[in-house]
Amino acid sequence: MFRLGFAMAWNVFQFCAALRGLGSVMILLVLAVVGFTYYAVVITNYLPALMSGGAISYSSLAIFFIFHVLLVMLLWSYFSAVLTDPGSVPPNWRPNVDEESGGPPVLTSLEFGKGMIGLHQPGIVVDSGNLAIRHCRKCNQLKPPRCHHCSACGRCILKMDHHCVWVVNCVGALNYKFFLLFLFYTLLETSLVTVILLSNFLAFFNEGEIPASPGSLATTFLTFVLNLAFALSVLGLLVMHLSLVSANTTTIEAYEKKTTPKWRYDLGRRKNFEQVFGIDKRFWLIPSYVEEDLRKMRALYGLDYLSRPELGSPNY
Repeated sequence: MFRLGFAMAWNVFQFCAALRGLGSVMILLVLAVVGFTYYAVVITNYLPALMSGGAISYSSLAIFFIFHVLLVMLLWSYFSAVLTDPGSVPPNWRPNVDEESGGPPVLTSLEFGKGMIGLHQPGIVVDSGNLAIRHCRKCNQLKPPRCHHCSACGRCILKMDHHCVWVVNCVGALNYKFFLLFLFYTLLETSLVTVILLSNFLAFFNEGEIPASPGSLATTFLTFVLNLAFALSVLGLLVMHLSLVSANTTTIEAYEKKTTPKWRYDLGRRKNFEQVFGIDKRFWLIPSYVEEDLRKMRALYGLDYLSRPELGSPNY
């Protein structure tokens, strides 16, 4: 039994190490797909049509413009998700205390969970609800609310959703918006490419005269299939994450609270959305935050969250 448990732990370690090693490979793969699509759409199809002049050049110019705008937003969102730290527990972090009561400090924002600190720990005061602060045994530190340990990153991540191999990073409090915008603009870009290349794709099966060279037609065919596959897969993923945002939860929390009928962080769809995208509507579709949102919304930093106290603390 001991040897089996040791082997399983070793396999998990190897898997996490492999995820860390995929970094540059996955980024190069994303850039390769983008470059291949750019070549098929712009160089092979629409740039010649744009240079030919006439009525067709105007429609080509419109598609040319929309394609590049979506591409810029896609890459901006992608590298924002890749390069932005998802959020780590600050050194020597401690929960908020009740300073108005005049008595001993009372911990707030308490959560149940595995690896909790018991009542016997010095310096930890537990409220009357007999709750306990979570503690990460791997990092040997206290864990803020909604924080989880990532084995791939080797540290605790604030409001961790999942570790994404495509962005080579954890998706957490500080880059969740950027990840969602990456999915959103990827869906728009791949859908646009699928629509504008549909006629060329159908020409591949046409028994009549081929309107382009076999090489160009094969490139267009592969680009169409690739973008259609990405559009369908990203659509399902984006719908799932938008449903999580509407309930103010994460992928991990949705799994953990599947037996909990009510969620204390559910503030209503509008406020739940603002907890991720901010209050300023002008920046909802931009992978950045306005200074006023960063100043007013503490939830964007991943340490403090508004909650519904009448629901009590989570039971996990």
